[in-house]
Amino acid sequence: MTRIFISDCEGPISKNDNAFEITSNYVPNGARIFTVISRYDDVLANVLRRPDYRAGDTVKLVLPFLKACGVTNQKMREFAAEHLVLVPQSKETLQYLTKLTKTFIVSTSYETYIKALCDYVEFPFDNTCSTRINLDHYELTKRERTKLTQIAGEISKMPIFELPPNAMSLSDFPEREQKTIRRLDQIFWEEIASMKIGRIYSKIIAVGGAEKAEKIRQITNDLQSNLRDAMYVGDSITDVEAFRLVKENGGLTVSFNGNRYAIENAEIALISDSSLITGILADVFVQNGKPAAERLIETWSRETIQKSRADNSLINELVRLYPDQLPKAKIVSPENMEALTKESSEFRSKFRGEAVGRLG
Repeated sequence: MTRIFISDCEGPISKNDNAFEITSNYVPNGARIFTVISRYDDVLANVLRRPDYRAGDTVKLVLPFLKACGVTNQKMREFAAEHLVLVPQSKETLQYLTKLTKTFIVSTSYETYIKALCDYVEFPFDNTCSTRINLDHYELTKRERTKLTQIAGEISKMPIFELPPNAMSLSDFPEREQKTIRRLDQIFWEEIASMKIGRIYSKIIAVGGAEKAEKIRQITNDLQSNLRDAMYVGDSITDVEAFRLVKENGGLTVSFNGNRYAIENAEIALISDSSLITGILADVFVQNGKPAAERLIETWSRETIQKSRADNSLINELVRLYPDQLPKAKIVSPENMEALTKESSEFRSKFRGEAVGRLG
């Protein structure tokens, strides 16, 4: 039997949202444009459930705008390496888990970013899966560049809308938001899709939603293991299908500073500014299985952590960093889900920044 640790990257391991940051850096009004498109992504993936659309495809939708602003493969590599910001202790935690068991990163992030992270934390790049892109491969005419600049300007003036609670169709949105969503449909699936650069949408597969779940299934199959022996850590809408797959098959699902999508689909919620808490939980899971990991969280205290048989160096560092109050760790239940969602989302925004924290 081989127990496996699998984690998303941005959120549980790093504080970055590389696609948001690179769009903000190179595209005029890029932060607002990315945020509008991210909300549109939430609508397509979580409300309208468009066929062949994956949560996290925002990373694809922004690529023509990056190309129009002169972004190249080299610029993406350099930007990722120069702006890497890790969750504290994530390097030490990953290095320990890599020695302990089979450890993987499955992320919607661009491959250029994951490569930069692996180089820094000394994690095996072969044990990762992420969104592969090659911007240099795609041509962009002068006319298309001009048109994309105009479209970017239009999107930057659109409202940043919220999803109505329990929305199930476009009619559940206010009229202004309906108009915005219909216009974004035209922009991406008619205007940009008909451009030469538009083939980027059909060629690139973002590792989000179903792709993450499929990769997790593939990892367990390749190791001749079972999903019940997998622990998956995520934090956002792109992790929902991965959470569901692992949970339905008896594995352990963990939200790390997650938003509503993560809390509603994970079994354990961690709220922390250090990844040590993830490492200790993973250590207990790998050595003693899911019931032991759940018991640790149910009785979460210094005493039970010390008795958990997790690595002493991780435990000692956690106790040193938190002499008064441990980071929060809770089993998610119908009774505490709303309160945990609020607390986790608020901490997420403070920890990663308001702009990144509010993304789906």
